[in-house]
Amino acid sequence: FACDMKEPLLSHLDKAGRARMVDVTAKLPTARMARAEAVVILGRALAARLRRTGALSKGNVLETARLAGIQGAKQTANLIPLCHPLPLDVVEVHATIVGDRVLIETMARARAATGVEMEALTAASVAALTVYDMCKAASKNIVIGPIRLLEKSGGRSGHFLRKGASASGQNFGHVWAADPSPAGCVAPQLHTSSMRLRRALPSGRLVHRNMTALLTGGTSRARKG
Repeated sequence: FACDMKEPLLSHLDKAGRARMVDVTAKLPTARMARAEAVVILGRALAARLRRTGALSKGNVLETARLAGIQGAKQTANLIPLCHPLPLDVVEVHATIVGDRVLIETMARARAATGVEMEALTAASVAALTVYDMCKAASKNIVIGPIRLLEKSGGRSGHFLRKGASASGQNFGHVWAADPSPAGCVAPQLHTSSMRLRRALPSGRLVHRNMTALLTGGTSRARKG
C-alpha cells in the first residue's frame, strides 16, 4: 500500500478538538455508492449444520441476517452520533457460507451530499451480529471480524477499491475475504431473496444470472488479498 505522509484531516473534529457534525450545506448531492464486508467464523461443525439446514432453533439464519442488515443501514444516523441521515436509494445484503464461516457483503447507494460508507458498514455489522444472535445457543466460540469497507465511489475523495476486492457490479454477492475458506471447499451458498445475482450492463439494463452457473464459471473460490 502506498504511504501518504500527509497527516489526515479528521473532519469530525473542530479546531478545538471537539466532536462536531460536518456542515455539508454547500455540497451538491451526487451519486454515492459503498460496499462493505463482515466475516463471522462459526466453526466447522456449526457451519456444516447451517449449510445442511439453513436454520437453527431461532429460524432461518441467513435470511434474518440479510433483513437485519437492511434495517440496520436505515438506522445508521440513529446509531452513529455524527452521521447525517441519508435518503438511501437501495441497500443490498448478501450472506454466503464458505468453509467454517459466513461471509457478508453489503452495498448502499444514495444521491446525497455525503458518502454512504457508514450505511454499508452498519449493514454489514448488524447482519454479522444477527448471525451471532441466531447461532449463539449452538456455540459460544463464534468470532466476528474483520468488518471493513471494500469500495466507495462518489464525492470529493473519488473512487476507492480495497486491494483484492472485485469492483462494483462484478459478481456482487460473491464476497472477497482476506482469510478465505479452506482449500477444496465447495462453491459458496449465496443467499438472496431471489437466489439470483444482478449484474448491471453498460446499457443500463439489468439481467439475472443463475447463481450456480455464475459461481461455477471460475468465481467460486474466495480470493486472497
